[in-house]
Amino acid sequence: MPTVELPAGPVHYRAAGPEDSAEPPVVFVHAFLMNGAVWSPVADLLAHRGIRSYAPDWPLGAHPTPMNSDADQTPRGIARHILAFLDALDLNDVTLVGSDTGGALAQFVLDTDARRVGRVVLTNCDAFDTFPPFPFSVVFRLLKGPRRMKLNLLPMRIRLMRHSPLGFGLLAKNLDADLTRSWIEPALTQPDVRRDAARLLRAVDPQDLLDVSTRLKDYPGPVRIVWGAADRAYTPALARRLQQAFQNAELVEVPDARTLVQLDAPDVLAEQIAGFATALR
Repeated sequence: MPTVELPAGPVHYRAAGPEDSAEPPVVFVHAFLMNGAVWSPVADLLAHRGIRSYAPDWPLGAHPTPMNSDADQTPRGIARHILAFLDALDLNDVTLVGSDTGGALAQFVLDTDARRVGRVVLTNCDAFDTFPPFPFSVVFRLLKGPRRMKLNLLPMRIRLMRHSPLGFGLLAKNLDADLTRSWIEPALTQPDVRRDAARLLRAVDPQDLLDVSTRLKDYPGPVRIVWGAADRAYTPALARRLQQAFQNAELVEVPDARTLVQLDAPDVLAEQIAGFATALR
C-alpha cells in the first residue's frame, strides 16, 4: 500500500482507477475506528467508470502506523492532515467524500481551506452539535483513554460482538468479518495508535462543529448529501437540516441503507459520486 509522508506523520492509502483519468479525483474520509478499506466497493465501481480515487487510512484509530508524537489530533488538525495529503499528491478539483466522523472532518476541511475541493459528497455523518450522536457518544466516552480503549476493544476480537449493536452492527447490514477485524487490530496492538485515537476523542467538542456549521454556506461548490434512510443514529431529519446549511446542496435518500451507505448500497453511492462529478464538468 502506498504511503505519503505528511508533516504530521505517514499516511497509507489505497488508490483505484486509472492514473491518467480525466475525471476529477475522489478522496474519501472514513469514520473513527475504521480505515480506507471501507470504501473499496465504491472505489472499485468508480474505477470501472474511469475515475481515480484515493482512500487513505486517516489517523482515527485503525491506521497501521502511528503519527508523530506532536501531531495535531484535534478535528481541525486532522482536517489539516487531509489538506496536506491533497497538497502532497497535488490533487485539484477534488470530489471530497465523507462518512460518519469523516463527514464532520470534511466540514472542517471546507472551513479551513477549500481551494482544492471542487465538490463534496456527504453520507450519513456528524453535523451541527450531533458530534457524535447517541449511542456513539457513550462509546466515545468509553474509549477516551488509551488503556480504557484497549480494555473495551478486547471483546471486539469476537466477530459476534463486533457485528452486534454493541459493536459495528448498527452501522451497516453488510459487514465483513475480516474488514471489521482490521478496524480494531491496530488500536489493540499498537499503544501509539491508541494514543492518536484517544487524543482525537478528547478533543471532540460538539460546539466546535456547531460553529463550523454556521459557515458552511460560505462554501461555493456543489454538495450532494447521500443519506441512508434506515439509520437510527443519523436520522433523515439531520440530513435535511444539513442540506439547508449549504448554499448549493441536494439530498438523495437511500431507503434501505444505514450509516455506512458505502457498504449497504455501494452501487447507489458510486452512481451518485460519478454522476455528480461528470454532470458538473
